[in-house]
Amino acid sequence: MYSAIAALAALLGLLVAYSAAKLLWKDSWVLGWLRGMFGLALLALAVVFVFIAMDIFSYRQIQSEHNVATLSFDKKADQVFNVLVVDAQGVEHNYIIKGDQWQLDARIIKWTGALANVGIKPGYRLDRLSGRYYSLEKEREEERTVYSFNESPAGIDVWAWLREVKEQLPIVDAVYGSATYLPMADDAVFEISLSVAGLVARPLNEEARAAVGDWQ
Repeated sequence: MYSAIAALAALLGLLVAYSAAKLLWKDSWVLGWLRGMFGLALLALAVVFVFIAMDIFSYRQIQSEHNVATLSFDKKADQVFNVLVVDAQGVEHNYIIKGDQWQLDARIIKWTGALANVGIKPGYRLDRLSGRYYSLEKEREEERTVYSFNESPAGIDVWAWLREVKEQLPIVDAVYGSATYLPMADDAVFEISLSVAGLVARPLNEEARAAVGDWQ
């Protein structure tokens, strides 16, 4: 669904670009300056549509609760961990996280009303991975580690725009989903699942279960 929406936005961009090219290259320049300015404006609009398509294409449809990422922890030093993140497409990311706990965040686009009734599912995009310290003093003084998974192209952020206009556009809602902060431990492996209710983190091995048990 989100690939189709992105393709539609890209198609609109191409149509606008084609119209702009025809206008700019037309032989009759009676209103040349106005035509040229309008054509350039259409080209700029076409570029915006392309960036919108690229941003929407980074979202995945939520069918039901399913795994969106697996996190594996390798302790490098006291309160320093290498974190291997493998997303639902099998793409691997490595990050150095400092602190005692980790959290994964996602951006979620929810459709409401008639669009939800016809079966359009919410979409998600993994947003960022962060760490934090148990100690409030360290939380204030030590270096914080936060990593972004996806950057919107050229500042075109559809999710942020939807949050700003949610009062004027009640058919769609842009929300933030976060897994609860969980402890980091050497060799621990966690699975992150996502449903329409949000993110859920589960320990997958004994090291992860022991870390959660000690923390609780």
